[in-house]
Amino acid sequence: MILIHFENNKVLASLSYFSVLFAPFILPIIVYFISQDSHVKQHAKRALVSHIIPVVLMIVLFITIFASFVPFSMNTTYEEPSLFMTSTPLLFVLVYMLIYAIIFIWNIIQGIKVLR
Repeated sequence: MILIHFENNKVLASLSYFSVLFAPFILPIIVYFISQDSHVKQHAKRALVSHIIPVVLMIVLFITIFASFVPFSMNTTYEEPSLFMTSTPLLFVLVYMLIYAIIFIWNIIQGIKVLR
């Protein structure tokens, strides 16, 4: 009976990480509040934080892109924008994609580690 309980905890903890594929926020929160095991709760918190990081970065990305285009809309002299102003949003998008890919792979690796 204890072995089955331990296996269920491992599956719940790993599902918190694997939920990046199907329910990034919902499943870690549910697992955190449903589970009584502190080990599972710890993994659910880590998974939730790793799922929140890309959302926070996306908000920063949108603010950055919006802020870089505001001067263009206020430009009444129709001057050419600088290379820095036009390339900054693209740079942030590339950095975001890299960070998201790293976090995605990290979640998969952590889910596999917990199952072992």
